[in-house]
Amino acid sequence: MMLNNKTILIAGAGGLIGRAVVKACLAQHATVIATDLDENALQQQLQQAGFDLQSGKLLLTTLNLQQAGDISALLTKYRPDGAVNCSYPRTKDYGKHFFDVSLQSFNDNLSLNLGSAFLFMQQCAAYFKQQQLEFSLVNLASVYGVVAPRFDIYDQTTMTMPVEYAAIKSALIHLSKYAAAYVADSRFRVNLVSPGGITDKQPDSFLQAYKAKTLGKGMLDATDVTGAITFLLSDHARYTNGQNIVVDDGFTLCG
Repeated sequence: MMLNNKTILIAGAGGLIGRAVVKACLAQHATVIATDLDENALQQQLQQAGFDLQSGKLLLTTLNLQQAGDISALLTKYRPDGAVNCSYPRTKDYGKHFFDVSLQSFNDNLSLNLGSAFLFMQQCAAYFKQQQLEFSLVNLASVYGVVAPRFDIYDQTTMTMPVEYAAIKSALIHLSKYAAAYVADSRFRVNLVSPGGITDKQPDSFLQAYKAKTLGKGMLDATDVTGAITFLLSDHARYTNGQNIVVDDGFTLCG
């Protein structure tokens, strides 16, 4: 198995992609440290998803990605071989249409989301420098960090593609490359996976419009992106660094 004898820390483990990553890492025989801001909520989410919480391979704990000391302490305690940041913190007013987004809201979301991603990368790099052990960090970006939004697929819905999301995900791609280049050691890897849209109860009109922009699959299931993530965590990707793997069924190809 690709992750046999590895310990993987997953931030944002209670989310849609986070739960899929937890399952995929366990299937690859990793020990998983599943974290989220609220451990009780995380426990409920994983229980509802059918996880065996008594397994010695799955450990649950709280992690505040806004606190450098919390991140550092967790890394030192569990000594993981890699980490996946599946978190997506945001404010209560996140997701408004472009002209309705205030500067304060825009700044708050960038600070909260991109700031926590920066801090997590920084602390993973510091942990590597201290321990001098191989470490693979995988960040979750998006096709909308790579190409401009296809706004026409949102016609006939109340949905939009939030401007904050585009700013955060595009910046995350470059920030990940920055971290890999700054540490400049092949034993410390920072890579990304950029999924296309993930199915999550969107209206049928949107699903059909989105599917027309792909090569046939349309919206992805969360499990469709876990293969790329587990590959990047594994020794098979030992010399893959600063790369962004796009998993989108051709969404970035199709006009």
